[in-house]
Amino acid sequence: MTPPSPVAPAPSRDAQSVARLTEMADYIVPFTLRAVCDLGVADLLADGPRPVDELARGTGTDPQALLKALRALAGRGVFTEPEPEVFGLTELGQPLRSDHPRSLRDAYRFLAADVRAWASLPHSLRTGEPAFDHAHGTDYWTYMAEHPDEGARFDATQRGVTRREVRALLPAYPWSRFSTIADVGGGNGAFLAALLQANPGMRGILFDQPRVVAAARPVLAAAGVADRCTVVGGSFFETVPAGADAYILKRALYDVGDDDRAVDVLRSVRAAMGPDSRLLVIEPLSEPGDAFSWGKLYDLLLLAMRGGGSRSAARLAELMEAAGLRLAEVVRTGGLPIIEGRPL
Repeated sequence: MTPPSPVAPAPSRDAQSVARLTEMADYIVPFTLRAVCDLGVADLLADGPRPVDELARGTGTDPQALLKALRALAGRGVFTEPEPEVFGLTELGQPLRSDHPRSLRDAYRFLAADVRAWASLPHSLRTGEPAFDHAHGTDYWTYMAEHPDEGARFDATQRGVTRREVRALLPAYPWSRFSTIADVGGGNGAFLAALLQANPGMRGILFDQPRVVAAARPVLAAAGVADRCTVVGGSFFETVPAGADAYILKRALYDVGDDDRAVDVLRSVRAAMGPDSRLLVIEPLSEPGDAFSWGKLYDLLLLAMRGGGSRSAARLAELMEAAGLRLAEVVRTGGLPIIEGRPL
């Protein structure tokens, strides 16, 4: 009679904890993943596996260096190596392609300035001040204005993030009831363009700093909505264009860390609103507890990069009231919540 095979002992809880913490603390995989997004490796694999020498020629990289990167990511299930030094995309890796309907390639560009700032995160934890300012000697937006190449890369990441947000936000709220929507702090117009595409009878106003909205025309034109959108440059601390049924502040108010300055922004918007207009603040809410939420990660991101942070619904209600608004509703979505404000 054949004796039973010995059963390997189950890993201890300590061993499981060590394995999980090691995976979470590792920055080799995240950095490598962003580097191959920059290089566009996944685009070259859309039609099937290819030898690493071909991929290196197509990306202008060293074959042996690229081999190391792809093998590391194959070990995490992003790529597959069906034959030695031949790589293909797995199902997990498909969204890294530029043409994928849920493409993440732009969202995960490699931003060297951000990496240098994250290296100074202990400074933020000790002082509460932005690590970015400490690492670069200037604030985030000034740096991006002074380094247009990096600013363009940042804009590309925001387009990638916005595509993901659009899928969560558009089905979650009755946007079609508005005839004109103003996106305040709307960047290059990617979110507003998606709203206008989905609502052919709607008109838009895109408002942000002049340097930022200068990049909006190609985005609006590519979406086929440029003729329905007015682009205005300015500061939302001072004045906001009037005449809209709804005013959006998407991931804009939480960038303003000082509450008094946030009230200044809300007052500018309130001054532009009509009696039946709506304010739609779209950003993470600060919530206690152990449950995962993107808002908790955004909160740390803002601390490190720009010094802002998320607020609780109760605190937002207080700030709105100080600006002549009332918090009417919090709409939960598959992504960021939509906090609706109405004039008092």
